[in-house]
Amino acid sequence: MADEEIRPAGAADVPAVEGVIDEAFRPYVERIGRVPQPMEEDHAANVAAGKVFVTGEPVTGLVVVEAFEDHLFLDIIAVHPTAHGRGVGRRLLRFVEARARALGLSEVRLYTNAMMWENQKIYPRYGYELVERRVDGPYDRVHYRKRLL
Repeated sequence: MADEEIRPAGAADVPAVEGVIDEAFRPYVERIGRVPQPMEEDHAANVAAGKVFVTGEPVTGLVVVEAFEDHLFLDIIAVHPTAHGRGVGRRLLRFVEARARALGLSEVRLYTNAMMWENQKIYPRYGYELVERRVDGPYDRVHYRKRLL
């Protein structure tokens, strides 16, 4: 598992991307009181735009990233529940940081729903610092960043 490739997603991966995101975020629907934003995104468009990277065969984890002038935005990180505890998320976070560096960017930014308490424990362990908590439309979000050396 530790040496599984992280590769750009292709059109054939779209159903797997949708499936992993659905399984990863479905447990939060009741807690948040609505469908989490990652479940509503146009995954085929994200794949076509080159924003999605996957790992596993079948796909067990993925990230959706977007480069901006001064940072790499980690839009979605998702690990299938059957792969929890295997280091998939850790590898994906390391990949995101390496991708930012390769693009000449010195910061990774992300946010998580304030009701996803588990994430608020995870990100600081990987060096992400809390920036702010802000309501964006119907979502109460906690924003993080990690400055890369």
